[in-house]
Amino acid sequence: MRIWVCLCMAAMLASTLAAADPDVSGRWAGSFAAIGPDGVEQGAQPANMILKQSGSQVTGTAGPENEQWPIQKGKMEGAKLTVEVKSPDDELYQCALTLTGDNLKGECTVQGNGQTGKGKVEFARAK
Repeated sequence: MRIWVCLCMAAMLASTLAAADPDVSGRWAGSFAAIGPDGVEQGAQPANMILKQSGSQVTGTAGPENEQWPIQKGKMEGAKLTVEVKSPDDELYQCALTLTGDNLKGECTVQGNGQTGKGKVEFARAK
């Protein structure tokens, strides 16, 4: 009976740990590539993120290589990270990324100046 209780408790603990959102806190280095109206990727530009996660809430900064903008909204649900960042030019970047190991990949919708565009983003956790 004791063994059965111990096994049940171990199984519950394992399922609780597996259900916890992964932690994306830290520095991330990667790139942003605009996708033209024809669906073709434009040249990728270096990008960085510095993230801090508390529960499912994600804060920090993101932007081009030498410029960081505050994350306005950030949320981690399972392996899915969503962030919103506004540039000084008033462009809103809404990004949906998927975490696989130490890599975040996904797409962004960019709204500004009466136009909407798309982009592809890829990041790797900086060591």
